[in-house]
Amino acid sequence: MSIQKLAEQSPLVVRAVIFDMDGTLVDSTGVVEQVWGEFAADYDLDLAGILAVSHGVQGIDTIRRFAPADADHQAIAADLMARELVRTDGVVEIAGALDFVQSLPGDAVALATSATVELAELRMGVAGIAIPGVSITAESVTRGKPDPEVFALAASRLGVSPSETVVFEDAAAGITGALAAGCTVVVVGELDDPVTAGLVRIPDYTSVRATVGSDPTGERTITITF
Repeated sequence: MSIQKLAEQSPLVVRAVIFDMDGTLVDSTGVVEQVWGEFAADYDLDLAGILAVSHGVQGIDTIRRFAPADADHQAIAADLMARELVRTDGVVEIAGALDFVQSLPGDAVALATSATVELAELRMGVAGIAIPGVSITAESVTRGKPDPEVFALAASRLGVSPSETVVFEDAAAGITGALAAGCTVVVVGELDDPVTAGLVRIPDYTSVRATVGSDPTGERTITITF
């Protein structure tokens, strides 16, 4: 089946749906910025510079980029993770996310996040959204976003080609990786980046609808309208 490469061609007809987590299904901005702020203060770093590139990528990659070269990067990552795991104030569902996810066939949905499985379970649980049966987390891949590995692996475990999926993402790193994998992408939120050119942008899921059908061969399809 031929899938549209640009989400501007609505409605979209796909076989599976892949979601990022932070900023896409779950709003955890307050906690994330607080923890990175503490990291910046610990090492006298520019917080704005960190936040400009950290969103959507694995924490260890950001730490390696900004922390002193002779610091114990794994220990820093463990410390920041410990802080995140005890902070849930302000973590909420992106409006309409739960209803939209529940409207999709469970075996056609995947999570593709840079978070660890422990953090994903915590934040999804707080937001009231069940973890999909296919869940690709930081532990699942050898290369984090913007590498396309996480999206290619999610599609593979769903039993479809990346070109037969739509990815909902909010960060430049994730969008870059999803497009490189061959997925169609819908941008969630207000990201201002050239990588979003030509893609549909939604503020949340309150106006997004999915209809399950089939193509002429009898294979299941999911039609998504905005």
